[in-house]
Amino acid sequence: MKVLIIQQKMIGDVLATSILFEAIKKKYPKAELHYVLNSHTYPVVEGNPFIDQFHFFTTKHEKSRRKLWQFAHKLRLEKFDVVIDVYAMLSSNIMALRSKAKTKISIDKGHNTLIYNHTFKNKSKAKTNAGLAIENRLQLLEPLDIDTNKIVRPKIYLSEAERNKAKEFLESHTIDLKKPILMIGVLGSEESKTYPFAYMAEVIDTIVKLQPESQILFNYIPKQEAEAKAIFELCQPETKAHIFFDVFGRNLRDFLAITAHCRALIGNEGGAINMAKALHIPTFTIFSPWIKKEAWNMFDDDIKHISVHLSDFDNTHYETIDHPKVLRPKAFELYETFKPSLFEKQLKTFLERLH
Repeated sequence: MKVLIIQQKMIGDVLATSILFEAIKKKYPKAELHYVLNSHTYPVVEGNPFIDQFHFFTTKHEKSRRKLWQFAHKLRLEKFDVVIDVYAMLSSNIMALRSKAKTKISIDKGHNTLIYNHTFKNKSKAKTNAGLAIENRLQLLEPLDIDTNKIVRPKIYLSEAERNKAKEFLESHTIDLKKPILMIGVLGSEESKTYPFAYMAEVIDTIVKLQPESQILFNYIPKQEAEAKAIFELCQPETKAHIFFDVFGRNLRDFLAITAHCRALIGNEGGAINMAKALHIPTFTIFSPWIKKEAWNMFDDDIKHISVHLSDFDNTHYETIDHPKVLRPKAFELYETFKPSLFEKQLKTFLERLH
């Protein structure tokens, strides 16, 4: 059996979808599994032993109809038996349609039933603490006679060489690996997913106050340096002494290897949180008011993984709406009411458990 799984979009999505490969391989060890993904997301699945081949979807395929058609034709030549399209975008619809696979599986978008012979509606409520992002993906395996109740967790595979390189890098910057190292996700993937700078600085101040031995690292990329620096400047002087601002991963694999040496990752919901979970690192997640917590609070257990959302403390904005995404235009206004004091108790409990 030859299977193609298509997952375009963000890093967190690509990582979450990687569970399908493990589930299929355990049921069908001889299956040949291929993955279509955006090229920049590859580092989170690099080294995954359950994926046999990668096909990289790039900006040139997004911008050129001819390039997209050529890409889809190349996939067709692989002669896949099964295509699983996780998001059912226009480009992936074309890939699935051109594949001529006998079994085509996707989420139900109403108009796409002419392309896929198995479609599933996304659940609105999770049955387990795996969360909707995991459960909705696993249900796509039902046509393959795979038990979708067997939860699979996303995993990131780092080599020993990568871990050792990160260890040497941290030590070269006078970081003591015997003391707590905490990674802070200071920025979200966009402004409406980023906790207000002053509030984030207050959170970091609280962390240092509660854990005086903490060594703080910021997760940011070079083009975000100005924003990260602004948060640094808002921290108290005594907090700044604990922040190693210039110690960060220059690329995604470096970030993963550094995070593997951290005691926890604390900060904005997004790819970094999901990657930390896949590395078995404890997480404390601050959700944006317009993001559905149940969709991405994967494996929260209120012990090793804790997440907080405005609706946990003030549900008045959510009582009459079907999905919090309708609140996106009011994200900044709602963030202002989501003060750090609301979840200070949860943060304190989380930090105490890290010892």
